[in-house]
Amino acid sequence: MICMKSPAETRAIMKKLATQHPNADTELHYSNPYELLVATILSAQCTDERVNQVTPALFKRYPDARTLAKATTDELEPQIQSTGFFRMKSKALVGMANAVVERHEGEIPPRMEELTELPGVGRKTANVVLGHALGVPGLPVDRHVLRVSNRIGLADADDPEVVEQQLTAAIPARDWTKTSDTLILHGRRICKPKPLCDQCVVREDCDYYRSVLGVVAKAGRRNAQAGEALTKRTPRRTAAQEAPQGNVRQRQSGRPARAKK
Repeated sequence: MICMKSPAETRAIMKKLATQHPNADTELHYSNPYELLVATILSAQCTDERVNQVTPALFKRYPDARTLAKATTDELEPQIQSTGFFRMKSKALVGMANAVVERHEGEIPPRMEELTELPGVGRKTANVVLGHALGVPGLPVDRHVLRVSNRIGLADADDPEVVEQQLTAAIPARDWTKTSDTLILHGRRICKPKPLCDQCVVREDCDYYRSVLGVVAKAGRRNAQAGEALTKRTPRRTAAQEAPQGNVRQRQSGRPARAKK
């Protein structure tokens, strides 16, 4: 059974993970809050590497929310097509830019409530922008954070917002963004869907690892016990029983066994 770690245990585990992923940070390239917001919207169901290949030309053509707001989805779609779901993303980007211009005078707002009111911006995206570009503590929970935190026992929920609440309750606000970055990198590099437990620095603290080891150990003990029981049930063969069949026939008939032609 997987149980949540105490806040002290969670902080200790995060310190260990930080040694495995020093200087953890977002891998998206940006120079201001607007660029990070655009890049994060594009990163949905797409790798950061692919997004970083697309954004330089995009930012050159649309350097701020005002210029992006003037774009049409037909113009934008071919430029972001390689990131996937490009129709939905182009609609979200144009809608977001227009809302930023109309409601916030072209500046990305520094508050969660205002960010999540923008088209295409959910809580995870807002936390990314807040924590990395606006200096406001935020703990984004993506699929990697969800998987890793539940496996280790830092959290116990399938809902990203609940996991965010559980982690932020255990971690000081100043470390929220770093915690998310570290768990994301751990999920990408080590704690993958098929985890590389032998390379993990916190495997001894991990509920998932211990549960897997427990299953393996029990299976090993069952196999060993089955082998011992089989040995006890099987009588040892006598020398006569081990003798070749030809010699047995010779003793029974009194005649030498004929050689096969």
